[in-house]
Amino acid sequence: MFRLLRSLFLTTRLFTVIAVVVILFVGSFVIGSFYLLPKLIFYLLLSALTTDLLLLYRARKGLDGRRTLADKLSNGDENEIAIHLESYYAFKTSLRIFDETPHQFQRRDIEFNLELTAGERKSIHYFLRPVKRGEYSFGSVNVLVHSPLRLIARRFKFSANKNVPVYPSYIQMRKYELLAIHHRLTEGGIKKIRKIGQNQEFELIKDYLAGDDIRTINWKATARRSKLMVNQFQDERSQQVYSLIDKGRVMQMPFNGMSLLDYAINASLAISNVAIRKSDKAGLLTFQDRVGSFLRAGRMNNQMASIQRTLYNEKTAFLETDYSALYASVRKSISHRSLLLLFTNFESIHGLHRQLPYLQSINQSHLLVVIFFENTELKGLIDAKANGLKEIYYQAVAERFDYEKRLIVNELRKHGIQSILTPPQKLTVNTINKYIELKARNLI
Repeated sequence: MFRLLRSLFLTTRLFTVIAVVVILFVGSFVIGSFYLLPKLIFYLLLSALTTDLLLLYRARKGLDGRRTLADKLSNGDENEIAIHLESYYAFKTSLRIFDETPHQFQRRDIEFNLELTAGERKSIHYFLRPVKRGEYSFGSVNVLVHSPLRLIARRFKFSANKNVPVYPSYIQMRKYELLAIHHRLTEGGIKKIRKIGQNQEFELIKDYLAGDDIRTINWKATARRSKLMVNQFQDERSQQVYSLIDKGRVMQMPFNGMSLLDYAINASLAISNVAIRKSDKAGLLTFQDRVGSFLRAGRMNNQMASIQRTLYNEKTAFLETDYSALYASVRKSISHRSLLLLFTNFESIHGLHRQLPYLQSINQSHLLVVIFFENTELKGLIDAKANGLKEIYYQAVAERFDYEKRLIVNELRKHGIQSILTPPQKLTVNTINKYIELKARNLI
C-alpha cells in the first residue's frame, strides 16, 4: 500500500473536477433545488477514479525503461543520452518523462511528453555538454503514466544513481584520429602543407592522383602496370612531441563555459594521438607553482590510455606559475631534442619578459612552440559599433590589450621562438596545423 501511494500522483484534471463538484454542492445547499446533480457527478467521479486506478495498477509491470549513455562523457562536446521505453499496457498511454541529470549541468528542463500504444517501444534522444572533468552522478529517469482518463498518474523509476566520469575530449581526439589514419586531415580544418626537403622515408607505391608531385613518379612501376604510379613518402618517425600544460591562474579564464586549461587539455589529447598515429612519440608535462605530472614520450599501445588517464586526474589550484621549475624539469627529464608545445597564456608584454629567459633556455635545446589565447570577448568589443564616449573608451582599452597580444607574438619571433595565437575554439586545429608545418619544414 505504501509503495502504491508513493507512485500515485493526482492530476490537474482531477483537481478541476473536484473543484466543480464542490462548487455544485455549495450551490445546491444555497439554492436547495438541484442537489441530485452534484451527487451524480460525485459518484461518476468515484467510478472513473476507481477505473483509472485499475487500468494503471492492474498490470504489475506496465512500463519498462532504461537510460543508455557512454561509459564516460567527453568534456566540451555534445554527448548523446538515450531513454528507451516500452509499454506493456493494453491501451494507449500518455507519458511525461523527467530525467535527473547531474547537478553540474544545472538543467531542470529535461522533460519530454510522448504517447505509447499497446506494446509499443520508443526512444528519446537528447544531448548534454559537460564543461568540467570529474565524476558526474545521474539520478533516476522518472516517468508519469496516464491512462486515457488522465485523472491520476502512476510513476515508474528507471536507471537510478549512475556515476559517469567526464574525460578530456575523446570525441575530438577520435575525429582527428580517423582523419589522420585515412590521410584526410584537411577535412577537419587542417591545412595541406607542401613538404620541403627530402628528409623522409619511403612508404609505398600507389596510383597517381591529381595533385601528386610528378617528381615522385616511379617509371619502372608505371611501365609494369601501364598506368602512372608514384612513390609515397612518410615523415621521419620516432620524434618526440611533448605537451607542456600550464595549470596556473592565467589558465582559469572561462570561454563558452570551459576554462582555458580544459581547452589545453583537450588539445593535448588530440595532438598526442595524431603524433602517435604519425609514428612519433607523445609525452606530457603539467606545472604551476611546481611540476605536477610527467609522462615520458612513447608510442606503445597503452600510451594514449596513460595520457588520457593522466589528463583526467589533473587537479589545480590556479596558483602563480613558476617557469624556473618548468625549465629545471625539462632540462632534467627530456634529454633528446623534442617538439615542446607549451599551452599557456600571456596577457601583457611585461608578463612575457619575466618568463622570456626560461623560454629562451628551453628553446636552445628543443623546438619550443608557445601557444596562447586570443581574448575573443575583446575582439567582439573592438568590432562592435561604439555609441557614446564611454564605449569609445572601452574600445580603445580593448584595442590596447589586443595590440599587446600581437606584440607578444613579435617578441617571441624576434628571439627565435615559434608561437600560436589562437581563439580557444580553434586551439586543436591550429596546434595540429603547426605540428604538421614543423614536420614539413624538417624542423623537428
